Amino acid sequence: MLELAAVMTSSLSRDLIFLILQFLDEEKFKETAHKLEQESGLFFNAKYFEELVLGGDWDEVEKYLSGFTKVDDNRYSMKIFFEIRKQKYLEALDKLDRTKAVDILMKDLKVFASFNEDLFKEITQLLTLDNFRENDQLSNYRDTKSARTIMLLELKKLMESNPLFRDKLQYPNIKNSRLRMLINQSLNWQHSLCGNPGQNPDIRTLFVDHSCRNANHAYPQLAASNHLIASAPKSEGFLQVVANGSFQPAPVPAPAPVPIPAQTPLTAWISNPATVTHPVVPGGGLNFIGPNPGVAMPKGPGDSDVSRPRVSGALDRVMLAGNSSGQSHYGLAFNLTEELPKTVARTLNQGSVPTSMDFHPIQQTLLLVGTGIGDITLWEVSSREKLATKSFQVWDIGASSMALKASIVKDPSVSVKRILWSPDGSLFGVAYSKHMVQIYTYYGGHDIRHHIEIDAHIGSVNDLAFCNPKQPAVITCGDDKTIRVWEVATGAELYTFKGHEAPVHSVCPHSRETVHFVFSTSVDGKIKAWLYDMMGSRVDYDAPGRSCSTMAYSADGKRLFSCGTNQDGGSHMVEWNENEGTIKRTYQGFHKRSLGVVQFDTTKNRFLAVGDDYLIKFWDMDSPSLWTTIDAEGGLPTSPRIRFNKGGNLLAVSANDNRIKILATVDGLCLMRTFESHSLVASRVGIASDAPIKNGDTRSSEGVKPRVPEEVHPPKIWKLTEINDPSKLQSLRLSTRIKTDKIARLVYTNSGTAILALALNTIHLLWKWPRNDLNSSGKATTKATPQLVQPGSGVLMTNDLVDARTEEAVPCFALSKNDSYIMSASGGKISLFNTMTFKTMTTFMPPPPAATYLAFHPQDNNIVAVGMDDSTIHIYNVRVDEVKSKLMGHSKRIAGLAFSNVLNTLVSSGADAQVMVWSTDRWERKKNCVLQIPAGRTPPAISGTQVQFHLDQIHLLVVHETLLAIYETTKLECLKQWIIGEFSAPISHATFSCDSQLVYASFVDGTLRIFGASNLQVRCQINPNAYLPSDVGSSVYPLAVAAHPQEPNQFSIGLTDGSIQVFEPLESEGKWGLPPPAENGASSSMPPAPPAAPLDKPQNMD
Repeated sequence: MLELAAVMTSSLSRDLIFLILQFLDEEKFKETAHKLEQESGLFFNAKYFEELVLGGDWDEVEKYLSGFTKVDDNRYSMKIFFEIRKQKYLEALDKLDRTKAVDILMKDLKVFASFNEDLFKEITQLLTLDNFRENDQLSNYRDTKSARTIMLLELKKLMESNPLFRDKLQYPNIKNSRLRMLINQSLNWQHSLCGNPGQNPDIRTLFVDHSCRNANHAYPQLAASNHLIASAPKSEGFLQVVANGSFQPAPVPAPAPVPIPAQTPLTAWISNPATVTHPVVPGGGLNFIGPNPGVAMPKGPGDSDVSRPRVSGALDRVMLAGNSSGQSHYGLAFNLTEELPKTVARTLNQGSVPTSMDFHPIQQTLLLVGTGIGDITLWEVSSREKLATKSFQVWDIGASSMALKASIVKDPSVSVKRILWSPDGSLFGVAYSKHMVQIYTYYGGHDIRHHIEIDAHIGSVNDLAFCNPKQPAVITCGDDKTIRVWEVATGAELYTFKGHEAPVHSVCPHSRETVHFVFSTSVDGKIKAWLYDMMGSRVDYDAPGRSCSTMAYSADGKRLFSCGTNQDGGSHMVEWNENEGTIKRTYQGFHKRSLGVVQFDTTKNRFLAVGDDYLIKFWDMDSPSLWTTIDAEGGLPTSPRIRFNKGGNLLAVSANDNRIKILATVDGLCLMRTFESHSLVASRVGIASDAPIKNGDTRSSEGVKPRVPEEVHPPKIWKLTEINDPSKLQSLRLSTRIKTDKIARLVYTNSGTAILALALNTIHLLWKWPRNDLNSSGKATTKATPQLVQPGSGVLMTNDLVDARTEEAVPCFALSKNDSYIMSASGGKISLFNTMTFKTMTTFMPPPPAATYLAFHPQDNNIVAVGMDDSTIHIYNVRVDEVKSKLMGHSKRIAGLAFSNVLNTLVSSGADAQVMVWSTDRWERKKNCVLQIPAGRTPPAISGTQVQFHLDQIHLLVVHETLLAIYETTKLECLKQWIIGEFSAPISHATFSCDSQLVYASFVDGTLRIFGASNLQVRCQINPNAYLPSDVGSSVYPLAVAAHPQEPNQFSIGLTDGSIQVFEPLESEGKWGLPPPAENGASSSMPPAPPAAPLDKPQNMD
């Protein structure tokens, strides 16, 4: 029986093996069943695998895996084996069985050394530790049981992404005792062929065909209901074992692949649309866009792209493990997963059924909702506030068509079909189920006003989208089978596209460089592509499964997807290969019969999400298998509506009982907490939302119901908190026996357990807080003394100084997300250090020019922005050792760099007092401005300007020695600034607190000031005699400030005498001073801490 794997030459052989597996399970031959699973390689029994892993039967775990994959089959398989062997190794270390640990290291883990030597060395060094939990990345390792459970979750995701496990994780949908039933049918058929069939057939063997015998035969007759013909007793069966396993998704049959015939390439109509004939090819392929050498198209899961997170592979540097937002299993891991919004953070009571939702592209906690009764609502989801709501009404009934008037008279009910923000968030459009499109202008807060009303289509307007072919426009489609393009400014009709034979369901405008085009889909399953002219559609073909589909691009505009449902309830989601005009990938995992057209969305250039079967289902774009599902704590409709915010950290989901659930990642929760605190403060002090009138517009926001602020109470007397005595704060001084120079750069590790400093003499210092009775968390604190980390070899992390001009050098460094690696320079080559071993991994980019600032790309640790002393910025790919782009615009050295993954921008600042905004898509300059230096203040040549993003990734802190300023990045507009007084000392450094509610600033006279971030007013001042010894001269002052990554009231400073000082407020106070009452009419343009009063005069730039 177990040799059946050798005869798997047909689908029937495969089916037979599944039937035998079911029979073995029903008969309780478990070991034999698992042996057949392994030898046939047809079905991976995750329930059995889970039992093996949780039981620690590692030999059997690998033996069972060997039937499906080998270590070197692909990167997913490599990661699976690595995680298993690493866990076995850690368990041996945990039992202090070093002999066994060494054996595992040499026999099982050494195979990975050829792929990643650094990682193997790092694992080997765990043998030198008394407790491997001393390693930062393994500090959260608790016990064997929980570690195995966490590893199982990681293995599940790896297997679901591994193509070798495709179709092997789901057991076919087979009725119980199917093999018995087939044998029963065969025997009945044999009996019917007997020449003289008896009433009570005598069946005693299956080795030969049945035939009825006479009464004298040796076999006695059986009762009519023999054990095969009788119905088999109900068994738990194989299907139930699988379904109940924690690893198994519900069995879902894979949809049949949809053949797409080849079609004539469409490159010509892109390059020369005016002179090309346009044949229509029914059912043709999908060559929308010809090859474009200027755009790097992703080729698969291993590709790296700045615009989307790259999955780190086995051949990559270890530093890439920190590329994902959350680290899997206890550190030292090949990480594949990223966090998805799965925590139900808010529930909104809409009052009627949500039909369409959209988050504001900039203020990402603002949610627009359209409903089934025509209402639109603007929510601030962080505070659950309805900022504005508006019921449907025709603005100018006299100017509307007779068809619309007749439709409303016949049936006044109307619903919202689509609601959508414009790309800059200044407008939003609403498409209704009757004729109308209404465009609103958004002025901030609750202020929405009428802009343009368009009687767009006869019947329902099914979709709308904003585009910009030659001027800002809105494109609509409807039941009248047309697509129309309207000028946003005037509402004038620009184009009408006709050619569909059924109502048009959706539109998807896009552009490639200077070529603008639009896809449209209709309810009969047709997809067409159009240029903005009157020459008809360029392609005409059938959607997969003839489904009524929606099309969408990934956020970076490089990958095209469609998703829809046909009349039979079958749903199809695919990725298209635009260059070849074919389906690149078909995604599996849909419910057999979906009710209505399923809705999908994309996020982070990596994930697809669909509302289906009372769940939110997620796919990795690079894998056809269903990745995971979320039920959002239940209460979802059959096909919930879903919408991500731009950052992908919030997900709005429609729920039963007219509710909307807001799901969040960890970053999303932080974002909402920030805006929620701002909203509460605003309501308490009565901050008005009087937005400025644009261009003299005096139209009222009629029909809009604004929120009502609470009663404003009289302000209390406030006094600045000034600290002169060491007893009025908690502080800790860190010093070292190593001879160091001034501390030029300072940062906390991302884990918050250590502080890293770079001195002017190129030496790096790392202090780490141990976990003990005084400090159970192991986090940085003033209550416990950290240890200066020094490896046994005595090696120090020291920057390369070959060819460096030390008198002009500007030290700089950047820490990787997983705290394992630091990139650093002090005027010479850039060095890459391993922070665990202090080993120099590599050096690169020798001077000139010399690096003056370093910043990792937030979505790909392979990409580093390097600011230079010759005023250029190099976009450098570490992995391929190549400068990808060189940005020029500054006139002096680069002093600051900051990425925003929300705005897809890089902001740079220089010693020339300029701030510039660059697009990270094409590395083009978008905006720039020059700081307004106070009169009479001539900055020295070494002066620089620093930049740092607020937690919302939209507002920007700009630090110059003469001022602090808050900018809105998209417009590069200064919202608030604080200028030092005439006799005040210059600012040496400043930084946001971890929650962006405070700004910590240091001055060259030793003063420390703590500002409210919302309006840059001082709330606390720490004078030098509160933390410096009395015998210290004026030459000792802070050069660098760092904020703790989790504790908003803790910060540290690096001083010119080479020491570090850590500060926290007294426990009785809990925070740094009190915010002063806001001045009448004061308002904030950003989501910050409460208002604060000035020490030196703050300037409101509103």
